[in-house]
Amino acid sequence: MMYQAESLWQRIIEKGISQEADFEKKLNLQVGARDEDFQILESTLGIKLPEEMKNFYRVHNGQDWKVGVSSFVRNLTLSPIAQIIDNWKFIQGEFDPDDLELDADNEIRPCLWNPKWVPIAENGGGDYLCLDTDPSEAGVVGQVLYFWHDWGNRSVEGNNLYEFIEICLEEED
Repeated sequence: MMYQAESLWQRIIEKGISQEADFEKKLNLQVGARDEDFQILESTLGIKLPEEMKNFYRVHNGQDWKVGVSSFVRNLTLSPIAQIIDNWKFIQGEFDPDDLELDADNEIRPCLWNPKWVPIAENGGGDYLCLDTDPSEAGVVGQVLYFWHDWGNRSVEGNNLYEFIEICLEEED
């Protein structure tokens, strides 16, 4: 599985370089995460992380966001583990679903926010790409979904992180 994570990172970088020569530098990739980082994340969120995520993060522990940083896929920056924890705590304390109507796939538990979702990437506008560690009976642990702060749509974007990235890599820019 580690080979697959390394291969996906290489493909992300190669696709970006084909469009922008200094893409890899502009990703601001961080040194890979350690087992201690995963233990802190799992303990804080009260979850067990999917192995795909761990292996992907062992290669690069997210991106250091700065003005001008390139997105790793779509319009998303990959959050380092410390930022995942900060974002999760922020959503836990600030999310107010009063004006939203839920529209969720049946693979997702019927809620607008689930504390068992892991916000691994963000678009800078208050929306997060999450890994679902608490799916409904129809779903799978590790499925990928968007948490929209101002829209009640919750849909599965991939059965796991690797599948989601494969979908993104196949998209036209």
